[in-house]
Amino acid sequence: MFLGVCLSAVCFHINAQDNTAVIIKDVTLIDGSGGAARSHVSLLIKDDTIAAILPAGTNYPTKGAEEINGSGKTIMPLMVDAHSHLGLLKGTDISAQNFTPDNVTRQLNQYLSYGVGTVLSLGTDQPTGFFMRDASRAGMMSGASFYTAGFGFGAPRGTPPVAFGPSILRPVNADQALEEMRHLATLKPDFVKIWVDGSPKLLPEIYRAIIAEAHTHNIKVAAHVYYLEDAHQLVDAGVDVLAHSIRDQEVDDALIKAMKQKNVYYIPTLCIEDFGLSYGLISPGWFTDPFFMRSLEPGVWDMLNSDDYRKKQNEDKDKARKIQAFAIAKRNFQKMDSAGVKIAMGTDSGAQPVRAQGFSEHRELQLMAESGIPVLKVISYATHGGAALLGIDAETGTLQPGKKADFMVLDADPQLDIRATTNISSIWKNGKQIQ
Repeated sequence: MFLGVCLSAVCFHINAQDNTAVIIKDVTLIDGSGGAARSHVSLLIKDDTIAAILPAGTNYPTKGAEEINGSGKTIMPLMVDAHSHLGLLKGTDISAQNFTPDNVTRQLNQYLSYGVGTVLSLGTDQPTGFFMRDASRAGMMSGASFYTAGFGFGAPRGTPPVAFGPSILRPVNADQALEEMRHLATLKPDFVKIWVDGSPKLLPEIYRAIIAEAHTHNIKVAAHVYYLEDAHQLVDAGVDVLAHSIRDQEVDDALIKAMKQKNVYYIPTLCIEDFGLSYGLISPGWFTDPFFMRSLEPGVWDMLNSDDYRKKQNEDKDKARKIQAFAIAKRNFQKMDSAGVKIAMGTDSGAQPVRAQGFSEHRELQLMAESGIPVLKVISYATHGGAALLGIDAETGTLQPGKKADFMVLDADPQLDIRATTNISSIWKNGKQIQ
C-alpha cells in the first residue's frame, strides 16, 4: 500500500513501511528563497529529496520512518560559496604543491562541516582538479560539491602570485589567449576566471578574446576586479560575474544599469577586507571562539596572535586606503542590492591563511547583514544566489519539495541574530545526516 503526499504540485509516494524516510518535526524553516520563514513545519525526506513540507502535527505516513524532534530548531539550506580556492592552503603555506587529493578532500569536508554544501574554486586548481571535480559530482568524494574554473588567466608577471602555480595561463596576446581558452574548454570547466587588475593589468584585447571564446563554449566568465573603470570595460566585454567588490569608488548608475541589462552577477567578498584589518592591536570578538579557531590551518592562530603580525597589520602604510576600500565595498554592496543586481555569496576563502574555509562564509553573512541587508535576503544570496549562478538551482539552493535535502539544522534563529548560523546542530546533504 502507498500513501501519497502532495504539495505545491509535487507528488511523492512514500511507502507506509519505508525505512528510507525521515521526518524532522516542528522546526522553523528558512527556505533560502528570501521569502518569509515558516514556523512549526515538518520536513519529510525521502532518499535524497525533500518529499514534503507540512504543518507540524499533520498526519503523514510515519510507520517505519525515522522521526526527529526539531522543536526549537531552525533549518536553512546549505550555503554555496561562489568564490573560493581549493588545495592551495596547508598550514601557513600557500602553494600549488599543496593541491593533492588528500588536501582537497580534507578541505571539502571542512567546508561541509561548516554548512557549505557547494564551492566554486576560481581558477587556481591543478590538472588533477578536473578528475576530483568529476568524482565529487558523481558522489565518489565526501564533503562539499566541487565546481572548478580550472586554470585562470592572468597577466604575464602580474596577478595572481607565482605561488598559485604554473597552471595559471598568462597569454601575451589575443591569439595566444584564444588558443589557451579553446584548450581549457576541452577540459569542461564549470567557469572561467580572469584576473584583470594588478600591475601589469590583463589587456582588454586579451580578456575580450577570452570572454568571447568562452561564451562560444557556453562557459561563463568571472573576473577578479577592484576598480570601477575595469568593471565598466568588463561588463561591456560581456563578463558574467564581478567576483569581488568594486573598492576604489562608488559605483555609478551606468554600471548598475548595464549589469542588470546583461544579468551580470556581483560577488561582494566583504570578508577579505575585514580580515585584512581585524588583527591589529585589538583582537576581533571571534578570535577565541572555538568555531573560528578550529577552522584555521595549523599554525595560523599563533601567527595571527604574534606580536610581529599584529604590529605589521596595525602599522601597515596602506591601512588608511584599506579602511576606505572596505567602506566603499559595503556602500557598493548596498547600492547593488537596492538596485536589484544579481548577487551571490563568495569569500575568496582558501586563497590566504587568514581566509579560513568554513568560518569565512559565516563571517561574510554577518558583514552582509551589518551592511543593512535583511537577514532573509542575506541567506538567499548565500544559498539560492550561488546555486542560480552555477545553474544548479533546480536541484539545490532552496528547500522545496522535489529538491535535494541539503540543509543545516541550527540551535538558534538567525532572524534574531545572524550569528546564529554558527550554532550548527547537524548537517544534512543528499538526505543523509553528515554530522
